Amino acid sequence: MGGIKKIDIKNSLRSLGRVKTWQLLVVLVLLLFIEATLLRFDHIKMTELKSEVAAADESGDDEAISVSLQNLQDFVRTHTVINVIEKNGESLVSFGTGPIYLEHQYQRKASEALAKAEAEAGSDNNPNGNVFAKAMEVCKPLAIQYGWAWNSQGYLDCMTGEIAKYPTTDRIEDTFVASLPSTALFRYDFASPIWTPTLSGFVMIICLLLSVVIFIRFIIWCILRLALIFIKK
Repeated sequence: MGGIKKIDIKNSLRSLGRVKTWQLLVVLVLLLFIEATLLRFDHIKMTELKSEVAAADESGDDEAISVSLQNLQDFVRTHTVINVIEKNGESLVSFGTGPIYLEHQYQRKASEALAKAEAEAGSDNNPNGNVFAKAMEVCKPLAIQYGWAWNSQGYLDCMTGEIAKYPTTDRIEDTFVASLPSTALFRYDFASPIWTPTLSGFVMIICLLLSVVIFIRFIIWCILRLALIFIKK
């Protein structure tokens, strides 16, 4: 049995040796095209799952958001997903989803926190009355004028600045700032492995092996050409 295996290996190597380098190049180009197509399909699927996350975020269904995020994470972890993201005005290639922001969920949570802070401020025994409502009267028109969101720095600076104008409001100001949820809790970025045991992953390995074989053949060809030059001399 061992002899048969050795013969088979020798025959396989001889068959490979009879294959022309240009034929290997043609096969490599075809496989690279297939690999690019498979990676494109994975990227499209990832984009669809990101769209489902965005739709769930807009709908306001926290359970749907959790399920869609889990589906996206499971897919990205088991597939090689190549993505182009914008960072500091530059386009960068990364493996994964890139940053995902649950903007609508944050705005809902921030609105709830602000409403709670307003209620607490209204019940406060402050001689100036509901200083939170007074600050809102000033900052809301400015927010509409300048397009400030609840979490924008301009809106926060306006509110804290107005609240600070009234005496004995340190605790209210601190409550207002502390009640806002951190934006980091609503930001996700799922990373993808460089290689996965999928169809695209196995095609990638074959492309790599073919590239190595072609490269070795090219080196051997260069060495033989140089040897012929020196022999002629």
